[in-house]
Amino acid sequence: MLFPTFLAFTFCSQVLAIWPAPQSISNGSAVLWIEPSVKVTYNIKNAYNAPENWGFTSSSIVEPAISRALQTLFQNNLVPWKLVARNTLSSIEPSANAPRTYITHLDITQTAPDKTFKPLAGEVDESYNLTISKSGEAQISAVSAYGVLHGLQTFIQLFYQHSTNHGIYTNLAPVSIIDAPKFPHRGLNLDVSRNWFPKADILRTIDGLSWNKLNRLHLHMTDSQSWPMDIPALPLLAQKGAYQIRLSYSPADIQEIQTYGVQRGVEIIIEFDMPGHTTAIGLGYPDLVAAFEAHPWPDYCAEPPCGTLQLNNSATAPFMEALFGDVLPRVAPYSSYFHTGGDEVNQNAYLLDPTVKSSDAAVIGPLIQKLVDENHARIRAAGLAPIVWEEMLLDWNLTLGKDVVVQTWLSDASVAAVTAAGHKALVGNYDFWYLDCGHGDWLNVPNGPAFQENYPFNDYCSPVKNWRLIYSYDPLSGVPAAQHDLVLGGEVHMWSEQTDPVNLDDMVWPRASAAGEVLWSGRQDASGQNRSQISAGPRLAEMRERMVNLGVRVGPVQMVFCTQHDATECSPS
Repeated sequence: MLFPTFLAFTFCSQVLAIWPAPQSISNGSAVLWIEPSVKVTYNIKNAYNAPENWGFTSSSIVEPAISRALQTLFQNNLVPWKLVARNTLSSIEPSANAPRTYITHLDITQTAPDKTFKPLAGEVDESYNLTISKSGEAQISAVSAYGVLHGLQTFIQLFYQHSTNHGIYTNLAPVSIIDAPKFPHRGLNLDVSRNWFPKADILRTIDGLSWNKLNRLHLHMTDSQSWPMDIPALPLLAQKGAYQIRLSYSPADIQEIQTYGVQRGVEIIIEFDMPGHTTAIGLGYPDLVAAFEAHPWPDYCAEPPCGTLQLNNSATAPFMEALFGDVLPRVAPYSSYFHTGGDEVNQNAYLLDPTVKSSDAAVIGPLIQKLVDENHARIRAAGLAPIVWEEMLLDWNLTLGKDVVVQTWLSDASVAAVTAAGHKALVGNYDFWYLDCGHGDWLNVPNGPAFQENYPFNDYCSPVKNWRLIYSYDPLSGVPAAQHDLVLGGEVHMWSEQTDPVNLDDMVWPRASAAGEVLWSGRQDASGQNRSQISAGPRLAEMRERMVNLGVRVGPVQMVFCTQHDATECSPS
């Protein structure tokens, strides 16, 4: 199809700065210009729309993405003065008066039909090829619609805005890029239960994920502190469990978030954490929760308020049937996963469970097994695959179906243990990929011995995991080569005890971008060498500027002095 002309605006370029790094790239130094009159064609071979796509088609994914790309190119462009030596931009830019060669066409070809827009990890080919000839022919070829989206994101990054005449150009022609992701699951876990995040913040975060070629947003929807999702079949969950009336996501909100994600290649995964971290259920349904707000809280839970699902209560199974019966039909059109949690189950809390009255793992374990089996059966019946936290497998030794994905967070040894057991694993070691660490303890400490004991009030996972540490993490560390295929990828984690809409962007970005390159490009480059901060820093600084132009308040990568100099200038050696 043909796309309309957009209002004229602008763009420019001086170095190759694609983020995340493509698998293979070659380029020259010829200048090409592009104008809003550029014609974009999109052709798909053997288009096929499966009934399970629920109204999504390849065209309905790609055509809006093309429009967004053109808008970014011509209306949210980048004058890269921060990225070149002081007061030299005009000498680096091409002459505005020299003869120009224009890109007049961008031809996009999708070579295979899309069978699903809610893929299991690895089910969709996200690869793409991008070429721009010296004479100005531009082409993107991809197997899937999502490959096309990734190709468009890379295409945008080849162009900049001229500082004086508002023309848009690249000085990298000819360009040839062959690209594909290292890992199929590349995500962010966002905790929306400990602080409230309006829908607009979630949608903006989805945008940021898509620009960085991240493809999963895991919403840690519920926890002890609140239940911010409306469940029409169980209305008291949000009426009593949300922090305030209307601070919960309606079915229409959830549908919009999921649809927005699908359209940008970002699959939404919802988590209901259980059997621990379920205090908020007790606000509306008190008979289902044991150790409700029990004290002293460190004896019964990882953080206040305490509360854990009663495992042997005859009312628990009907509650779960109603809960999942309401939610799963609303999730299934948009995702192939549902996360049932399972972290930090406190055995002592079950001493206060009138249906259990024991802290013995031998007593509690079979009851958790029964809960998990029943919930996972419901999830499978809805056509989804379950995800659990690592404790369900490694601490409680549950028998889990081979379709269950196990999300690790405690150590690299956990990843190796999961894959050794034959399960698919997600990585996210808190020593590397927890975004909340290093901001200090969120608990108020009284004067006296506790003050001295807790001084200087560090949190449990200090220090801050800066982008350099995040970038250094290898998701395959410690995993035998024969089990690498079981590591689906991973997620960085934004736990929100001290994060809300005011500081969300700065807390997530650009550090999630660093994880994005590790998950897309791999920790090692094509020669097998670990990727270097020296080469990554300038590219990440540019990606930051592009995201700021698009309305995301991304924290700085370095001060401008550093971004205006060779990367080695702000290096210790």
